[in-house]
Amino acid sequence: MKKLFVLSLFFLVCAVQAQDTDTTYWKRSLKIGLNFNQAAFSSNWKAGGVNSIALGSLFQTTANYEKDKVSWNNIVDLQFGVVRNQGQGVRKTADLLFLDTKVGRNLSEKWDLFAAVNFISQFAAGYKYPANEPRQKISDFLAPAFLTAAWGFDYKPVDYFHIRFSPFAPRLTIVNDTSLYRNVPQNYGVEVGEKTRMEWLATQILAELDKNLADNLNLKARYLLFANLETFGFKTIDHRLDVALSAKITKYIDVSLTGIILYDSDQDANIQASQTLALGLLYAIPAKK
Repeated sequence: MKKLFVLSLFFLVCAVQAQDTDTTYWKRSLKIGLNFNQAAFSSNWKAGGVNSIALGSLFQTTANYEKDKVSWNNIVDLQFGVVRNQGQGVRKTADLLFLDTKVGRNLSEKWDLFAAVNFISQFAAGYKYPANEPRQKISDFLAPAFLTAAWGFDYKPVDYFHIRFSPFAPRLTIVNDTSLYRNVPQNYGVEVGEKTRMEWLATQILAELDKNLADNLNLKARYLLFANLETFGFKTIDHRLDVALSAKITKYIDVSLTGIILYDSDQDANIQASQTLALGLLYAIPAKK
């Protein structure tokens, strides 16, 4: 059944290849960012401080096709950052791998019928650092990873916002490292000794906002809700909110504030949160045909 699920996703994506490849029906955008921070102190610096080097990067691109009543939207969102503090080694500050593809059929001015696939994981191993103890591995590439297929209705009242309602959204959770349960007792919802978990009877809501608040100020947000109907309850609904506020200082320099709020009872009983403030280089090509 799992192989059939994966194959169905593959054929869903391949089905759109038959669409007209005339570039006049495509809009593409691209953002590539790199930021660097460094601090150094002499050994007799009385104000205190730790020598450090930090590097962050992002790659975001979209490719959207629309002709008559048919649309095909694709998103790639990649982020990775590290910091090296003296005496602590290298630690991650950001790590995201997000892929999404959606095929839609227009029903009215604001509503589409759609089928979509999205994939979420990370690039490198993650650790927690208990005091006076060796670091403990708690995640890695494909550990966890979430592959979700969704069918439903997409509501787009304005150009900069849309929300998908998916009454049927089966999800495959992958934990490729079977030893993680030692440090993550919930094992991301996958049974200990197994590498995957299939949740067939599930629903998903995905909302995205991408709005220019001013000529040089952009707000981007993505909210994802997932609920397994077989174990449905207030505490078992997964929520993830990604928010990014970015401001252009010059043509190639920008400052960005990003944050993530995550609740998933299969990972932790409490809400998880992260925040990053960065100044760096950004090369962007706005959405255009």
